[in-house]
Amino acid sequence: MSKTALNLIAILVFAMTLSTLLGPLLNISPYVPAIATLTVLGLATLDTLSWQGQGANLLLDWLASASQEHRARVVRHEAGHFLVAHLLGIPVTGYALTAWSAFQQGQPGQGGVTFDDRELASQLQQGIISAHLLNRYGTVWMAGIVAETLVYGDAEGGAEDRQKLGTVLAQIGRPAESYPQQQRHYALQARTLLQAHWASYEALVAAMEQRASVVECSEIVAAFCRDVSKS
Repeated sequence: MSKTALNLIAILVFAMTLSTLLGPLLNISPYVPAIATLTVLGLATLDTLSWQGQGANLLLDWLASASQEHRARVVRHEAGHFLVAHLLGIPVTGYALTAWSAFQQGQPGQGGVTFDDRELASQLQQGIISAHLLNRYGTVWMAGIVAETLVYGDAEGGAEDRQKLGTVLAQIGRPAESYPQQQRHYALQARTLLQAHWASYEALVAAMEQRASVVECSEIVAAFCRDVSKS
């Protein structure tokens, strides 16, 4: 379960505890907050054990979806991943822009772009990873944060992306104090690629907003890349 979901549950439990204390003043039966607290905790436990926290993700995503800016940020964030992955030769296998779409596709979490990462998994199983492959995936993972920052001046998403990079760096024995420097390095590379292919990025955002297929999105990116190479 995500930290945001846990924080939401903590707030709900606190509110119910407060209602218990204020119950006599508000003529609220003490059984009401007690039953509500047990229900919330029971559902949270069931969600964690049976659905790996996906229920909380769906709830949080539904609450956030009311914000038009949030929806726009998600598309622009994921388009950054998609474009940079395409440019670096990492096959994109799918994308989901909401937790519900991710749930329908069998993806964990709140959605995102999925890749064919068998080569990465194979190397990590051996406890090693080539510098070239790490550079490519590190740049892709940071691309969503960079894209969002280029458009809005900051990034609300990206915690999972940093976590993925940190997990890989830990697996290959990189010291934790080097993680921020690595993030900045890959972010700079992602920024260079996005700025050099900005027209392609904007076209990809428009296509993803219309829920175009992965094939259609890839064709749009490829067409813009051909135009750039000719100019």
